[in-house]
Order: sequence, then structure tokens, then C-alpha cells
Amino acid sequence: MNASSNGEARVLRLVDIIDFKWQLAHEGIHLHVEKLQSDPDYARELLESASQSPNKALRAAAERLRPGLTG
Repeated sequence: MNASSNGEARVLRLVDIIDFKWQLAHEGIHLHVEKLQSDPDYARELLESASQSPNKALRAAAERLRPGLTG
């Protein structure tokens, strides 16, 4: 069986969030991790900014996070 636990899902998402944070930092945008996880409006704002970036890796990172942060 190849099942993952909630803890594993949270860790994987945290890794994605940290990747997103560093991608945004390269764009000059500061991300507050706890606020991103607890404030859907803040998350939508940052994800929208990322989706407008010419940086393909940043756009991809945002899309990986979108379902878990705004859905």
C-alpha cells in the first residue's frame, strides 16, 4: 500500500511553501509563512502576484500551492 499520512502531506506542503517563499524573495516580495497558511486573502494576493511573474518556476510553485491555500 502506498498511502501518505496527514503529517507527510503537511511536510510536503511546507516544503512547497518554503520553495515559494524563496522564489518570491528573488522577486523582492516578502512572504510570511504562518500568515500564508492562515489568511486566505493574503494567500490569494501572493498567488496572484506570482501568477503574473515572468518567472516560470515561481508560477509553477504558486500553482502547486493554490489548491491547498485557497480551495
